[in-house]
Amino acid sequence: MARPQTRARATTPRRRPAAKTAARRSVYAFGGGRADGRADMKELLGGKGANLAEMARLDLPVPPGFTISTEVCTYYYAHGETYPPALKSQVSEALARVEKALDKRFGDPEHPLLVSVRSGARASMPGMMDTILNLGLNDQTVQGLIHETGNARFAYDSYRRFVQMYGDVVLGLKPESKEEEDPFEIALQEKKRERGVTLDTELDADALQELVEEFKALIKMRKGRLFPEDPQEQLWGAIGAVFGSWMNDRAIVYRKLNDIPESWGTAVNVQSMVFGNMGADSGTGVAFTRDPSTGENVSSTASS
Repeated sequence: MARPQTRARATTPRRRPAAKTAARRSVYAFGGGRADGRADMKELLGGKGANLAEMARLDLPVPPGFTISTEVCTYYYAHGETYPPALKSQVSEALARVEKALDKRFGDPEHPLLVSVRSGARASMPGMMDTILNLGLNDQTVQGLIHETGNARFAYDSYRRFVQMYGDVVLGLKPESKEEEDPFEIALQEKKRERGVTLDTELDADALQELVEEFKALIKMRKGRLFPEDPQEQLWGAIGAVFGSWMNDRAIVYRKLNDIPESWGTAVNVQSMVFGNMGADSGTGVAFTRDPSTGENVSSTASS
């Protein structure tokens, strides 16, 4: 008796899930025992970011931070002023590393981390793009800064400087013509007149605290929006403003005069703050290893 024939079932091989493509790296850490970049990476990290990384590699005491690459600037303008999808998570990871290195927390009311946000093209463009200092201050974190330093005047001076700088650079509250005075400077001069002093350094903590509120009121009145109290909102506003400053009028003219291609873009450097306004024995400046005018091999300094 013949056995019934059985048909072999056709089987479809299972497809393996496609391997996830690693997100392109956009953020490079420096300081705090780490240096992701080198001096020869100026095309990617800009001059400032590459040199910060190199100093960190030499174990110099570089305040920790991170650089967002020039490629992000190129992406920003090619995609309607938006960011690569992985950028926010990379920035969060880099910021957490800075927090750990300094034992501070961004937005923490007791031990606040404050940062600067600066531009950094591969070719030097001094004064052409924007900078924001003391970022992370708000009505809560300023109290933590007072507690940590024991210096209310310094804390409120840093706060009023931040509100003024952020209001100008990020929120656009600036003179609308060559004839108009800076609205923040008008308020500052009026405060000194009220207090009967001539120098900014003669204003006490109470006067500076009043200026913070007056600056915020100016922003609301002139720009129709509130000054952001959320440090994360402050940070991304500042990053966008620095990338945006690559295409401001000053930068465009400077690039044309110095044959700097628009396609190069700028990096953004986010770095933990070191203060120059803590008193008479505190200051900031630039050190030159050669005379900046003649190139002569002599050192000099310029204070600010």
